[in-house]
Amino acid sequence: MAEYFEYDWTQRHIGFSSVSPTKAESLNGIQDKTHLIQAIQNLIPTRPEIEFQQTDDSFILRFLNARKNSVPDSFELMANYYSYRQRNKQLFENFVAQDIGIQQALRDGFPGVLPQRDRKGRCVLVIFTANWDHCAYSLEVIYRALLLTMERLIEKPRNQMNGFVVVVDWSEFSFRQSSSLNPRVLKLMIEGLQDCFPARFKGIHFISQPWYVEAALTVIRPFLKEKTKDKIYLHGNNLSTLHDYVAKDILPAELGGEAPSYNPLLWANEMLELPSVGRTCGLSFSDVCCSLPERKPEAFSTDTNSRDNKPFEGKEYVQESESALS
Repeated sequence: MAEYFEYDWTQRHIGFSSVSPTKAESLNGIQDKTHLIQAIQNLIPTRPEIEFQQTDDSFILRFLNARKNSVPDSFELMANYYSYRQRNKQLFENFVAQDIGIQQALRDGFPGVLPQRDRKGRCVLVIFTANWDHCAYSLEVIYRALLLTMERLIEKPRNQMNGFVVVVDWSEFSFRQSSSLNPRVLKLMIEGLQDCFPARFKGIHFISQPWYVEAALTVIRPFLKEKTKDKIYLHGNNLSTLHDYVAKDILPAELGGEAPSYNPLLWANEMLELPSVGRTCGLSFSDVCCSLPERKPEAFSTDTNSRDNKPFEGKEYVQESESALS
């Protein structure tokens, strides 16, 4: 029901032309941005109330890429990033994949990441909401897992420039589950992802959304900027309109795609740095994220009441042809 957002998403069209390598290289910071980085570093003393914990060139570059090289806008975003973390310290305590709650959310697919980019070179996240065990972990835990995933993905310069597409499948999401959509956390999520994180969200696609989810959208609508509203697409049960934006060849079968059914444990194992069956059949996330340094074995959780830290050994997930990459 697109009337909740004052635009007609059915009339939109996005072509599938790829970003040329030359343009991609120029945008990814290969050209000299030293003077822009230095300009931002010079502004840091003007905000003494904020603790800027990281100010190296590559870190500042992600904010420049998110704000199209505008120094004032990039510095404002960087200040918001750290100010948000100072105001919401509870979100970032034990902020690692091995945290019991985050680990469980990741293994349930919150969020999921596709190993291949769309035809515009964007990283695609998928969320199957029916998998949420709302009695075991809260929406805030899901948000922590999402933020941790985004921190991992945003390290990749190509993701900084090309941005992200998010597909949220509401199929079989129950009314009882919807009662756990805490308004306070929803507002916190909007604030954190809309104004305080250096990522470009190019589209957020909802499919099979029930009436109570659309009702929830009306509640959060006042907190969305107009630019954000224009990037939300409500497809209902019409998967063909989703495929106008994200090609079928990279989407899992659950989303009407040509890839195998989505296995959330593949990305969870990537985040947990565990061996994965996906790697044995050629699947790799190297195109969408940077490799992590080796972690000491004792850093993993040993809580016997949680799901154990074993790699998934079930159905294989076969990587699609590299031709699907932009």
